[in-house]
Amino acid sequence: MSDIPFTLDQLRILKAISSEGSFKRAADSLYVSQPAVSLQVQNLEKQLNVPLFDRGGRRAQLTEAGHLLLSYGEKIISLCQETCRAIEDLQNLQGGTLIVGASQTTGTYLIPRMIGLFRQKYPDVSVQLQVHSTRRTSWAVANGQVDLAIIGGEVPAELQEVLQIIPYADDELALILPAVHTLAREETIHKDDLYKLQFITLDSQSTIRKVIDKVLTCYEIDPKRLKVEMELNSIEAIKNAVQSGLGAAFVSTTAIEKELQMGVLHRAKINEVSIERTLSVIINPNRYRSKAAEAFSKEILPQFSTFRDFQAIDLLCHHQLNIH
Repeated sequence: MSDIPFTLDQLRILKAISSEGSFKRAADSLYVSQPAVSLQVQNLEKQLNVPLFDRGGRRAQLTEAGHLLLSYGEKIISLCQETCRAIEDLQNLQGGTLIVGASQTTGTYLIPRMIGLFRQKYPDVSVQLQVHSTRRTSWAVANGQVDLAIIGGEVPAELQEVLQIIPYADDELALILPAVHTLAREETIHKDDLYKLQFITLDSQSTIRKVIDKVLTCYEIDPKRLKVEMELNSIEAIKNAVQSGLGAAFVSTTAIEKELQMGVLHRAKINEVSIERTLSVIINPNRYRSKAAEAFSKEILPQFSTFRDFQAIDLLCHHQLNIH
């Protein structure tokens, strides 16, 4: 090992500086002093005989050599973490870690309930949930940073041959209106009524927004003619804005059950229009698959494969929690 010119600690520091953008914030995130971080970087550059950072700007910028080392360093760190999880597995689910990834809707409204049931059965397993975009989540699964994930968008083309993509469930996207809106009195509305509404949406690059636009186009509804009043960055913010009378929105039915029961939102049905997307489970079949991940896949995922009725999920969770 003496001929390897870097340590795992140095790779962790390099990754932290790249993520945080400065030596100071990297030191804070690692709970070490800034001089200690600077010294480690200096030693690393001396050992490799190349500069890793361009220190001319305000933000710590990696050089070409720095980017190359970071690319390999992330793979090394990921493999070390995978090794640790494999060793923990020897305890037969009496410990270890399960890392689950998700896109925004499933990560907010569905997977926490799954984790609750899993933790009741395997209380000694530490469970982490990472909620990011479909693209970022897919790369995390591919790199072994996440054991499995549930996503609502398309896996990046470059990863479709790497990952195993398993269709999991249909997720219906409903049109919601303020409870006092004039159209809330109608049993159904016509698709031309959509052009009269002011919409609140996620940004144009979001997975849900792309799915909605694609499906609307199939029904001969022009998404460009919809009046977008504002773009927000979370489903909760969108629901609150609609509830406050600021506009209408398309959101997953899994996100609005409680608001519908309370009568603070109205779900408007569009005549002969149904907007759905397919959720998928993704795994990397070429990475180590922990016993915790296997147990989660076989024992928890099948119970939630149809989750349109959130009240049914609540009853399932309540029943399971009482059993344990």
